[in-house]
Amino acid sequence: MIAKKAPNPTDKHVGARVRMRRMMLGMSQEKLGDALGLTFQQVQKYEKGANRIGASRLQQISHTLQVPVEFFFEGAPNVPGHHPVAGSEAPSPAYVSDFLATSDGLALTKAFMRIKDAKLRRRIVDLVEQIVGDSER
Repeated sequence: MIAKKAPNPTDKHVGARVRMRRMMLGMSQEKLGDALGLTFQQVQKYEKGANRIGASRLQQISHTLQVPVEFFFEGAPNVPGHHPVAGSEAPSPAYVSDFLATSDGLALTKAFMRIKDAKLRRRIVDLVEQIVGDSER
């Protein structure tokens, strides 16, 4: 029996960003698949990083999800052997993308962003930080 190859970290990241954006738009995997001429299972494989998304397909997805292609690579893991220019990379932890790709993370973020009062938003952040404790900061 042949061992299944683990998905490439970049493919997983791009897939997670596709999922996050699709969920932000309230679009089902089936609806995205229909727009791309794919089955929802193929969309599922892309989102899990099990199947690599080709350049032309990624461009098609970016058009359908109304974001630039670069969106899918924001916060992507570093490529071994690639040395970015000093100071050119802002820290963008993968856990933020992972959180936003969940239905709870997306719902919380959408609701939070609808709070107009900046001081109230800050107080909510302070409250959550107190709940988890100072050790997590």
